[in-house]
Amino acid sequence: MITVQNLCKTYKVARRKAGMREACRSLFRREYEEIHALDHISFQIGDGEMVGYIGKNGAGKSSTIKVLSGILTPDEGTCVVNGKIPWKDRISYVKDIGVVFGQRSQLWWDVPVIDSFELLRDIYSISQAMYKNNLEELTELLNLSELLKTPARQLSLGQRMRCEIAASLLHSPSILFLDEPTIGLDAVSKLAVRDFIKQLNQDHKTTVILTTHDMQDIEALTNRILLIGKGRILMDGSPEELKQDAASMDEAVVKLYRSLEI
Repeated sequence: MITVQNLCKTYKVARRKAGMREACRSLFRREYEEIHALDHISFQIGDGEMVGYIGKNGAGKSSTIKVLSGILTPDEGTCVVNGKIPWKDRISYVKDIGVVFGQRSQLWWDVPVIDSFELLRDIYSISQAMYKNNLEELTELLNLSELLKTPARQLSLGQRMRCEIAASLLHSPSILFLDEPTIGLDAVSKLAVRDFIKQLNQDHKTTVILTTHDMQDIEALTNRILLIGKGRILMDGSPEELKQDAASMDEAVVKLYRSLEI
């Protein structure tokens, strides 16, 4: 169970006008703007749910995922995941979660993928029996047998993302955070990733929180949508409720953004 109450996170961003004079001036007097990435957001997610967390760029999606995964500490509010506070109980907490950031890698770039997996086994203190079973299952489901001996830098984007997902699941987490997991993937790779996520949820009841701009991913995988905008939760409902009379999910989202002026 994930319970989030009145979560807030603010960033200070340096701003200046263009030009050499303004650049020199900023050396002595820097101006800052406060960005409210999260503005008192609250929600609950039950065990085994598959939730789409959507919003425009800068809406607060990644900040929420980073707080939920223990990377960021919020300014205000509370967050309890499986009875633990992510940023306070981080060592024990990370054994409960898997995280995939589409634009960041947890694989070591110049070594074969299997070496990265072995290192993650030691980091998470995975027993040899569990590691062997999980590796065999993930290798079969994600078709990794030809990739394990290949350095990460020599993989295509689709191949690397399949390996990234496997790396995040070696320790059998009960919650999986997916931040843009299909970004840049071709149609075949997207379908393979979607099928795997659905099977993972069905077989292991893994809770999945998916952030993406690809509404086809949302429609194919989730049964609940949280829409965030300007740091606030603007909608909590099903994909059907969001789509209503629109021809597509993309059209429905654009109409909703316009109606909410975000």
